[in-house]
Amino acid sequence: MLKALTAIDLFAGAGGLSLGLKAAGFHAVAAIERDADAVATYKAHVGADEVIERDAGAVDFTRFKGIDLVAGGPPCQPFSTGGLRLGQGDGRDLLPVFVRAVLEAKPRAFLLENVPGLATLAHRDYLVEVLAPLQRLYTFSGPHLLNAADYGVPQSRRRMILVGLREGEFRLPPGAPLHRVAAGTVLSPKPNGEPNRSQVVYARTPDLRPSPYHGHLFNGGGRAIDLNGPAPTMLASAGGNKTHWIDVGGHVPPYHAHLREGGKPRVGHVPDARRLTVEECAAIQTFPDGMTFTGSRSSRYTQVGNAVPVRLAQAVGEGIFDQLRAQVSRRRRQTVSA
Repeated sequence: MLKALTAIDLFAGAGGLSLGLKAAGFHAVAAIERDADAVATYKAHVGADEVIERDAGAVDFTRFKGIDLVAGGPPCQPFSTGGLRLGQGDGRDLLPVFVRAVLEAKPRAFLLENVPGLATLAHRDYLVEVLAPLQRLYTFSGPHLLNAADYGVPQSRRRMILVGLREGEFRLPPGAPLHRVAAGTVLSPKPNGEPNRSQVVYARTPDLRPSPYHGHLFNGGGRAIDLNGPAPTMLASAGGNKTHWIDVGGHVPPYHAHLREGGKPRVGHVPDARRLTVEECAAIQTFPDGMTFTGSRSSRYTQVGNAVPVRLAQAVGEGIFDQLRAQVSRRRRQTVSA
């Protein structure tokens, strides 16, 4: 019998990446996360042989030598297009910690996940520089820019992945952009979970786009969701007016048409507008049904918004698992034949 393939998850958060890797066949040896609420969520619903509540920068990874996979998504704020984009000048840049973990643990493979901004021209030289010690040991595949919507996630969410293998070459799993999952498959007019009372208000100066669900017709970063297609990206800053919402009364398309025809902007609250609950955001992120998150409402929204969509993690994990498993089988056949 082939032994289980093992993995550690750095910056594990509430466990989106870990859950996907588990579904792909990996056994979680350890997870490292410093946020107490996220650790409590992880322990209750994800689980690993060891959950280390500590800053990853303070962990000695040499004790994980022999692991099959080191995976993680270092905090992305330094490279996010929605932030200040300070990159390596940001104190939250933990990409060097990820590289150190790989060098110390010497896994057969690594998976780096992050925002697309890390692979842009502005940060590309830094990415190449910080990953240089790994390139001497691993064959790189990527950076690849993936949309979670192409992998069964009812959400348009672009992520960067980079995979390194000691042997062989990673094959990017094919997506299915023509068969995307609609947000309406996991959302309904009736709320699931504790209602979010944050109201939706008409914008004073609307910004029109061709689609009623794009542009800026309403105040705040939260957008109306077209239930017939993937939802917008779930934000870690959700909870207030940055929480996406459901147009229960069907007011968005008529209002968009009204503005395009030269109508005046409306004022006040949008009737029958309902913001997503934590549970609904988790469903959009493809967390398992019934999973609960520990902490204040703000903390729970943050845990969900920071996570890697589970189905996206599973798709990438399956590609790595298949390659590593094939290597083990090949070596076993060679040993027998010898």
